[in-house]
Amino acid sequence: MALVRGIRTAFVRSQPFGLSAGLAARRGLATATHQLTVRDALNQAMEEEMRRDKTVFLLGEEVAQYNGAYKVSKGLLDKFGPDRVIDTPITEMGFAGLAVGSAMAGLKPICEFMTFNFAMQAIDHIVNSAAKTRYMSGGIVGVPIVFRGPNGAAAGVAAQHSQDYAAWYGQIPGLKVVSPWSAEDAKGLLKAAIRDPDPVVVLENEIMYGQHFDVSEEVLSDDFVLPIGKAKIEKEGSDITVVAHSRAVGQSLDAAKELEKEGIKVEVINLRSIRPLDIDTIIKSVKKTNHLVTVEGGFPQYSVGSEICAQIMESDAFDHLDAPVSRVTGADIPMPYAKNLEDLSLPRVESIKNTILKNLNRK
Repeated sequence: MALVRGIRTAFVRSQPFGLSAGLAARRGLATATHQLTVRDALNQAMEEEMRRDKTVFLLGEEVAQYNGAYKVSKGLLDKFGPDRVIDTPITEMGFAGLAVGSAMAGLKPICEFMTFNFAMQAIDHIVNSAAKTRYMSGGIVGVPIVFRGPNGAAAGVAAQHSQDYAAWYGQIPGLKVVSPWSAEDAKGLLKAAIRDPDPVVVLENEIMYGQHFDVSEEVLSDDFVLPIGKAKIEKEGSDITVVAHSRAVGQSLDAAKELEKEGIKVEVINLRSIRPLDIDTIIKSVKKTNHLVTVEGGFPQYSVGSEICAQIMESDAFDHLDAPVSRVTGADIPMPYAKNLEDLSLPRVESIKNTILKNLNRK
């Protein structure tokens, strides 16, 4: 297992990253003067919160001496020492349980999973201990803990290392679940998660770690925090609403840019938060555009998109729809290892574009 993880880490680190100037410009930040990777945004968030609150500490596999499997925790061991940046054995069940117990005792752990696929070993601690303890103790015992790490498909890591757990954790009362796309999202949402008095699951994406985004001075400040439960309209439009989270936000923006050449104005909503879900922002947009497409990398059945469809149907936005809601998801199969099949198993700009055109009855 350790060898597999080492190979996987080396592979991801070797991939070329970086956004085009056009994609960076789409961030829409008038005061943007700095570039920041998602990796560095997460690192800044942890460092700032660890300086702000001495009860915050980080634990996980390779987070200390190796600077993190994806270098997200680079430099934190040197700055805060081995009592607050702790390398653990390869036992997700063990260190997740230790983290939950420490949170019950008044500390604020950041529990890193090398990937949320490995968090399957610890899901009892996350769902039964962390999420339910405040309710089961009558509000007496809080569990201020962050579970974070890469979620969803990366590249060439096949069926057991590619699952998207947004819908899994999004179903659980007692958990908050966020899914950042940009550097701004990553920093603001992680800081909010660390400060939250209840357990928060932060679903990052490996492919996004090295991506650069333009950010404002505000984002770089120690006080920058984003609210959990609030979506962001990344691009305004009037013809159709596209709702996405994580990597799919960028793909949706690319599709919207291409369709703009055909005179189609797509409104792109970055969910940011899976639970609580900002359904109000989606409803308001649907009432304006009268069309809705959801995009995500997870499996289609019982997905985030399925929940959005249900809530739209149950709201007054349903009466404003001129066509049924369309979904773009990962394929309903275990992730193939072969690259050509992997590419066909995930949302692509072309598939998002075609779904939009079909929903608008233009294809």
